[in-house]
Amino acid sequence: MNSHGLKLFYQVAVTGSFTKAAEMLCISQPAVSSQIKRFEHEIGVQLFQQQGRGVVLTEFGVTLAEKAQNLIALEQHIETFIEDYRLARTGNLHIVATFLPANFLIPKWAATFKAANEQANLMITTTNTKDAFEQLINYKADMAIYGGGMSERPKEIEWEELYEDELWFVVSPNHRYAHQSITLVEMFQEPFIMREVGSSMREHLFSLCQTYQVRPPNIALQFNGIHETIRSVMAGYGANFISSLAVREYVESGQLARVYVNDIHAIKHKIAICTRNNEKQNLLVQRFIETIKNSPI
Repeated sequence: MNSHGLKLFYQVAVTGSFTKAAEMLCISQPAVSSQIKRFEHEIGVQLFQQQGRGVVLTEFGVTLAEKAQNLIALEQHIETFIEDYRLARTGNLHIVATFLPANFLIPKWAATFKAANEQANLMITTTNTKDAFEQLINYKADMAIYGGGMSERPKEIEWEELYEDELWFVVSPNHRYAHQSITLVEMFQEPFIMREVGSSMREHLFSLCQTYQVRPPNIALQFNGIHETIRSVMAGYGANFISSLAVREYVESGQLARVYVNDIHAIKHKIAICTRNNEKQNLLVQRFIETIKNSPI
């Protein structure tokens, strides 16, 4: 297969126009059209069809463009790796992270890393677990920092555990259960403030109900953001089940108080460095991992 033809096709698919693709590639529009027709003839499948005065992708063309995106991302990753190695210089480092490490761990690591690698271009994207792993597997990111359970780990991922993050029950310091030890049944009689359906903390909370056969608590308030849930509990209403990373500072300063629930095992999130299996890491990835390991959590 003609890889040049595939790349040209991808540019047309992305821009939605033969003319725009030609402008981006600094070649003529007839040359683009001719090479696309040659590529279609080579693979024996139509990629575009006429629609009005323009063209649109065929069903096969849409699927091929999605696959070409991953191939081009891999090629760019290899080119960057070779260039960085050949010139022994710093380059680009793209990190994807789930919410907890992105908000409560990576800012400090990034600042330390940049102080020692000023010319490195560091990009950090906060996303959900599924998207973080997909970006890493498809070479759209160089590494991932993940907070969650082991069961979600794909087989393509190399996993190095850094830390176990405890999940705590917290209330306002004036709440009757503040600093107390109570049963899970008593805890679940309180109204809870949680994030939306599908959030990992909410799933852990209801998993406790199934494990210990108790009635689920009433989710009295629901927010899309973790900070909103914390502020609402601090204001004096309800309880929350949340990462210790997110609330440790508030507990230590007395703005929140823990509630200790008897006879349940500690529930923990794993914080892990994730890279692709069996891949030698480039210099920037190695340096960032060293920064993480040398920084206390």
